[in-house]
Amino acid sequence: MKIGVIGGAGVRTVIFINGLLKRYKKLHIDEVVLYDIDLEKLGVIAKLCRRVVNREGCDLTVREVTDPVEAIRGMDYIVTTLRVGGDHSRVIDERVALDNGVIGQETTGVGGFSMAVRTIPVLLDYCDLIEQYAPDAWVFNFTNPSGLVTQALHSAGHHRIIGICDAPSSMKYRMANYLGVPEEDLYVEFFGLNHLSWIRSVKLRGEEIMPSLIADDAFLAGIQELEIFDPEVIRKTGLLPNEYLYYYYHREKALGNIEKSAETRGQTIEKVNLQMMKELKAMDIDADPEGALQIFLWYMQLRENSYMTIESGSNARPLLEKGTLPVPEGMGYAGVMLDCIEGMQSDEGKTLVLSVLNQGSLPFLRDEDVVEVTCTVSKRGIEPVKQKQADIPALCELYIRVIKHYERLTAEAVRDGSEDKAVEALMIHPLVNSYSLAKKLLADYNEAYGGPILGK
Repeated sequence: MKIGVIGGAGVRTVIFINGLLKRYKKLHIDEVVLYDIDLEKLGVIAKLCRRVVNREGCDLTVREVTDPVEAIRGMDYIVTTLRVGGDHSRVIDERVALDNGVIGQETTGVGGFSMAVRTIPVLLDYCDLIEQYAPDAWVFNFTNPSGLVTQALHSAGHHRIIGICDAPSSMKYRMANYLGVPEEDLYVEFFGLNHLSWIRSVKLRGEEIMPSLIADDAFLAGIQELEIFDPEVIRKTGLLPNEYLYYYYHREKALGNIEKSAETRGQTIEKVNLQMMKELKAMDIDADPEGALQIFLWYMQLRENSYMTIESGSNARPLLEKGTLPVPEGMGYAGVMLDCIEGMQSDEGKTLVLSVLNQGSLPFLRDEDVVEVTCTVSKRGIEPVKQKQADIPALCELYIRVIKHYERLTAEAVRDGSEDKAVEALMIHPLVNSYSLAKKLLADYNEAYGGPILGK
C-alpha cells in the first residue's frame, strides 16, 4: 500500500515518517510519495525523511515528485497538509486581526477565516484530481483550520475525507501519564467541533472518574492543556475543555497577552522555520545526514516548546541539549492517522477522535455537518459515538451551533464568491460579534492580499 502526501515539504513530514516506521509493516505500507510546490524545501525534507528511515535500517521507500498526479495516482491513503501563502500569510492573518482588536489565531480566530478562504479552493482542485486518479483512496486532512476545511470538502461532494487533529489524542496521552496508567486503560469521550470540543466522560478500566478529576486542583494544574484555565469555569460546565476554548473562556486575557508580546505565534513560527531552512540549505545533507537531522530536531523542539505560551502568558518549556535529540515517535497528527488506518484494517477496531460527518452523533446538528467526536474505527467503517442532548450543557450546544453556522457560511462564501456571506460568517463568530467590524476585517484582508480574497 502507498501513502501520498500533498504538502510534503511541511516540517511535520519527518515526524510522520518516523511514526510510520514503528508500524509500516503491520499497516502494509511500502512507499510514501511526497509532493509540494516548494521544490527546494521538498528536497531538504525528503532527505531528512530518508535519513530517519536509513538510521532505523528500514526498507520503507520515500520519494519526492514534482507532479501532484504522481502523488495521487494509485495511492491507498492521501494526506493533505497545505499552507497556502506560506508562513508569512499566517503573520498577515494575525496582524490584520490584531490591528482590529480581535484574536487572529489560525484556526479559532479570524485568521482561520482568512486561511480557509485561501485554502479551500486549492484543496478542492486536489480533491478533483483524487476523484480522477485515486477514487478509492481515503484522504486525511491535516490542513488548518481542519474542521472548517473538512466541512467545505464534504459540502462540495468529497466524502472520503477525514479531518485529523492531535489535540484530543495529546490530551489523553498527558492525562494517562499524569494518572500513571497505560493509555489503553483510559477511555476519554470527546464531543463538539474541531478546536471547540469537550470531554464528557473519562473512564479508567470502565469506572467513571470524571467528577473526581474536575474536583482535583492538582490534576487541573498538572495537565498542560488545562493549566491555562480558571478551574471554576471548568467546574461550572462539569466538562474538561479542549485547550482552544481558552480563546473563548478567557478572550480578553488571550488578546491582551498577544498584544503585549514582542511577536505573534505566526512571527515566531516564521522566524524558526526560516532559520532552520537557512542552516539546512547551507550544509551538505548527503555528507552529514545525522547533523542535518539534529539541526531540524533542535528547531522543532524550539517551536513545540513555545506552543500556546504567547496567548496564555506562560513560560516556554525547557529545551533538551543540542545534538542528542531523539526523533519524536509520531504521536501528534501522524499518530492519529496511523491509528485510523490500523483501525480500518482491523475487525476489533480502535477508538479515536476524528472530524467526520455527524450521522446523528450530536442530535441538534445536521447529519451532513462535520463534527469532532469520539469514533469507533474498524473494517465496518467509522461509527461516531452518539450523544444524548440532555447530557450536553446549553453553553456547549450554543457555542457548537454558532460556530457550525459560521463554518457553513464560510464554505458557502468560498463556493459562491460572496462577500455578503463572508461578512455574515464573521459577524456571528463569537470572537468578532459585530457587523461593522466584520466588514472592516474583510476589507482589510482584501487590501493586505492585494485584491478580493474570495474568488481567487
